[in-house]
Amino acid sequence: MRNYLRVIAAMCMLTLLTACSGGSEPSADESTIAASTTSPAPQAKALEDLTVGLTYIPDIQFAPFYLADKYGYFTDEGLNVTLRHHGQGESLFGALASGDEDVVNAGADEMVQARSQGIDVAAFGQLYQTYPVVLIVPEDSDIRTLDDLRGKTIGVPGPFGENWFALLAILQQAHLTEADVNIEHIGFTTQAALVTNKVDAVMGFTNNDVVNFRASDLPVRTFALETNALQSIAIGAMDETIAERGEALAGLRTALARAVRDIQRDPKAAVDDCFDYLPKVSGANKIAQAEAVLTATAKLYGDEALAIDASQWPAMVEFMAGAELLDGEVDPVQAVNDLSELSASR
Repeated sequence: MRNYLRVIAAMCMLTLLTACSGGSEPSADESTIAASTTSPAPQAKALEDLTVGLTYIPDIQFAPFYLADKYGYFTDEGLNVTLRHHGQGESLFGALASGDEDVVNAGADEMVQARSQGIDVAAFGQLYQTYPVVLIVPEDSDIRTLDDLRGKTIGVPGPFGENWFALLAILQQAHLTEADVNIEHIGFTTQAALVTNKVDAVMGFTNNDVVNFRASDLPVRTFALETNALQSIAIGAMDETIAERGEALAGLRTALARAVRDIQRDPKAAVDDCFDYLPKVSGANKIAQAEAVLTATAKLYGDEALAIDASQWPAMVEFMAGAELLDGEVDPVQAVNDLSELSASR
């Protein structure tokens, strides 16, 4: 009887161990679940490379690009952006035309001129909604109206770029010709030329030259264009790039718009966050100057950051053609692309 009980106990123990060991094969569903929990996670989508040309040495005026990079706004749009400052004497659109840059930051009017020269660049975002170039005179100047410019000497860097375009527009507004004034090519010595009385007036930017004058011992007055067909600082790309990489360009514009709004909210904080990109900005005076420049620049951005109005381009092309600033015909419809189809889907 005792042996019989031992056999029964052993058989019960064997049954219990078999049940606890899960000795049966897993079902097909169980195998699938197990495999799915051990498979590697999908890799993140690779960032798309873009090289952006900034047509000047590092400067606080390029803050939207610096901040979009620093804050990760480009990355948020799936972009790996390289910011490239142009070298001294480098052609404004040379790197874009050669394919070394994908995007360039320059005047929309300069892009129209380049297009007339066979470079198929089109603007797809407008940074400055207000044209920044004005005529500048000393506060005590006897030039009180544009009519007083007759016979006066006006300084410009040279017969190129937005200072030159704006001078021609100012003369047209005053019903004057180039022959009615003396035009002096002063290079980039705007402040020195006016301070030393080498010229009676200069063409300059409100967010740079005017700020510099007002920080010096020479108070100034300015004359802005009453009506102006010209369009200023924008971002542009070659037609082929816009056609093939429109989504990336729309993302770039979105990232820059976020940075612009940050600057408008707090220019001082934006300057602080740009220090890594501005090796020559140090010391209280230079920091204060950078803050003044960026505060003035923020006023040019307008209410809708990076918005571009293609309806303004025909008047610009007409003015530039009439002023003999174009080397060939330009279709204004082709010179601007607002990426509206892409933007609507984003």
